[in-house]
Amino acid sequence: MFMGTPDFAVGVLDAIHKAGVQVVGVVTAPDKPAGRGKKLRASAVKEYTLANLECPLLQPEKLKAPEVAEELRALEADIFIVVAFRMLPEVVWSIPSMGTINLHASLLPQYRGAAPINWAVINGETETGVTSFLIDKEIDTGKVLLQEKVAISNTDSAGTLHDKLMDTGAALIVRTIQERINNTIEAVAQEELSIPEAELKKAPKIFKDDCRIDWNKSGAEIYNLVRGMSPFPTAFTMLQQEGKEDIQVKLFEGKFEAAEHTLEIGRLVSEAKNELKVAIKDGYYHIKSLQLAGKKRMASGDFLRGFQDISMCIVS
Repeated sequence: MFMGTPDFAVGVLDAIHKAGVQVVGVVTAPDKPAGRGKKLRASAVKEYTLANLECPLLQPEKLKAPEVAEELRALEADIFIVVAFRMLPEVVWSIPSMGTINLHASLLPQYRGAAPINWAVINGETETGVTSFLIDKEIDTGKVLLQEKVAISNTDSAGTLHDKLMDTGAALIVRTIQERINNTIEAVAQEELSIPEAELKKAPKIFKDDCRIDWNKSGAEIYNLVRGMSPFPTAFTMLQQEGKEDIQVKLFEGKFEAAEHTLEIGRLVSEAKNELKVAIKDGYYHIKSLQLAGKKRMASGDFLRGFQDISMCIVS
């Protein structure tokens, strides 16, 4: 039985299907209104399932409802696989004889929480990974089955790292299923994997305030925040123009240049038609692509063509 919702989960479900594992059912989120027209939109997992699998598809509103557990038991799955789904009640995760296995996009016990990919990049990590583990009563604390490390390059964004982890995680889950069935895998308590005196970093859900850029921080911190929020949920700042309302600007890509200057922090600078940078305390942050509220994503050169004197603008 597979449970998941977004694209990240689709990559894993596809690998399971192609490996020849029998998928007896799929559980995903109910269709939700999306877009300007608020039309109901199916999850990525639902779309994949309808196009590629011939098995029951469940979209329960409430997982604790007695009839949901009954439906799941009736499918007689040996293992539940959970990838990027909601928290399961014990009445559900305790059903399969071989356990309910979750794929987490970090090397547990590091980065427990809802946004491990984003926070690993934001914190400037050079390595992360994926973990398969058995779900228990506490979130992301169950015994570990398998782990695989993945390098984070200095140019990775949350988006590129997402794709790396999805591919690695898909292969890891297939291995986990095979070894679980063959009884050749040992579950290890996360406490045994912890490095003594090492800080356990968390990966909580990201809120809007987490996305706002603090231009008083170092160039490295700003650079990591922008790429750690790209392409979603996206770092943002407020553009201030004299005599006009502030405009929210999302930043997707950029680079840090260490330099000395006497400009005020947040001052926008343009030394060439296609170059836009922000003065910060230890140099400049070069903006490569951005998006104004209500507009499409654009290169900095396209943005500059709409301003006669960018030096009169600041961001905060």
